[in-house]
Amino acid sequence: MATVTVLAGAERRRRWSTAEKLRIVEESLASGAGVAEVARRHDVHPNLLHLWRRQARTEMVLPMSDGATGFVPVAIAGESSVARPMASDDVIGSVIEVVLRNGRVLRLSERAAPARAALLADALEGSGR
Repeated sequence: MATVTVLAGAERRRRWSTAEKLRIVEESLASGAGVAEVARRHDVHPNLLHLWRRQARTEMVLPMSDGATGFVPVAIAGESSVARPMASDDVIGSVIEVVLRNGRVLRLSERAAPARAALLADALEGSGR
């Protein structure tokens, strides 16, 4: 006769939807809420909740349904709202302005090499490719 062991308790290796992650992160960011307390309430390790908070802060977790893709909104500014370089007025061509995920703004000449622009954007966002 075989012996069967039944383990009671929370299931491990759970999958959390993006909506669930965001709801738990928002709860942990509420005034007076502690990460450990919120993690214990949802039976999540505090380190995992810290990871989700970091991902939400860097916009790696977006409020979209799982598996969905989306586009980044782009606004084309008129000539009057384009920032001009302060050091030199002899720049020829248009200026491309890129607002990065962390809120920083990268302004490049339209003649900038795409590889150079990608390196600058990565450096300003604090991530490497």
